[in-house]
Amino acid sequence: MKFTTDIIIGLEVHCELKTASKLFCSCPTHGSDEPNTRTCPTCLGMPGSKPVLNKKALDFAAKICLALKSSIANELVFSRKSYFYPDMSKNYQITQYELPLGTGGHLSLESGKTIRMKRIHIEEDPASLVHVGSMHSSPYVLVDYNRSGNPLVEMVTEPDMHSPDEARDFMKQLITVLDYLGVFDSHVGIIKADANVSIKESHYSRVEIKNITGFKEIERALNYEIARQKKEATEGRAIAQETRSWDAEKGATFSLRKKETEEDYGYIIDADLVPIEVTKDYIAKLQAEIPELAQEKLKKFREQYGIEETTASVLAKDKELAAMYEHVSKHVNAQLAANWVRRELPRVLNYTKKTLEESGITPGHMISLLKLIESKRITEKTGQRIIEKLAVEPFNVELHVQTEGLETISDSSAIEAWCKEAIAENQDVVNDYKKGNEKSFNFLVGCVMKKAKGKAPPKDVNDILKKLLS
Repeated sequence: MKFTTDIIIGLEVHCELKTASKLFCSCPTHGSDEPNTRTCPTCLGMPGSKPVLNKKALDFAAKICLALKSSIANELVFSRKSYFYPDMSKNYQITQYELPLGTGGHLSLESGKTIRMKRIHIEEDPASLVHVGSMHSSPYVLVDYNRSGNPLVEMVTEPDMHSPDEARDFMKQLITVLDYLGVFDSHVGIIKADANVSIKESHYSRVEIKNITGFKEIERALNYEIARQKKEATEGRAIAQETRSWDAEKGATFSLRKKETEEDYGYIIDADLVPIEVTKDYIAKLQAEIPELAQEKLKKFREQYGIEETTASVLAKDKELAAMYEHVSKHVNAQLAANWVRRELPRVLNYTKKTLEESGITPGHMISLLKLIESKRITEKTGQRIIEKLAVEPFNVELHVQTEGLETISDSSAIEAWCKEAIAENQDVVNDYKKGNEKSFNFLVGCVMKKAKGKAPPKDVNDILKKLLS
């Protein structure tokens, strides 16, 4: 492949699938953190043990292929990737090599740029290596096989990214797809990336950075590695084709080993796992289960609902917010719903440190609340106080407004009386306003709203104040 850009980046992303049991045995993927307790002869590779494929893992992996527009193989074939290392007790990893589940496909960045996929395949996770302190200084290494055998999908891109920012955005877009599909649990699951990066000055000698976790860390690791390679090239040193590791604490990469080739692993077909036919009917069934994804929702929010690009993008990227918005916007003004679902709802969830599900706020609550605002029965200020209470403990919004006397005060004489009081009590502020200080007017509005306990329509307050001050 001939390259022309200054920087070439490709990613190999490993995502843990959200299954209850491991890829080839019934051991739980999560649960007890006691080392080496969620294991059995199969995931430890004991002689005589036989792997049996977890169908749910295949379902999830195939859905990822479909969402990324990859071509799915007609047959599922597993191989043994041979290597001798403590994290794989049987001295090989069950993966796919000769015939990956998915080939080709693509994913679009926020900029609209398309990143091509090379392959998507299923494999088992190795064990965890536990170091005392840093990898460099640890006097010994412990091995925890609880993770060994967890189901992973590896998604390999073509080298289509040309900056760390693009690599970070690719991960963000990919996570959004996985979230919509419901195949990855961000609370307990692992997602990490190996980044392959090369620069023009080294004639594109490829360096791999292993096991980078987190969007920000991918950007940091790539920025460091690009700077390191440019410095080496400037000083006349050759860039070795090698595998390096990222030390997040030190903010630097360090050499692990010379880069292996695929031939070094001695792949062979796994005789314990017979090929499985992947039928058209099976694929059609999975395709029917795939929901409308973020890119499709973004287009719909812009074209059908007419909301502006930034708000539409924020809503589309969050599966729960997008679903909430679609429900609510069918009953109230689409722009009003967008503003509240994008801003006010996340604000109170962030403050209470709850997810939308944990809060108990339903589309029904939001519809009731926004209908009251839309009909001017309550002010937006009152609505903000109500949604804050809803995030703590849900209740009947309509009944709460009635029993607490929260409906908007429409009596203009009462509003005028509060305006006159605010003017009389704040003559210095009034004088500042008459000298051209617009902020003084906002202060007076605040005083009136305080007297009205937030129940006076802001437009009425503004109009009456201006009339009195003129």
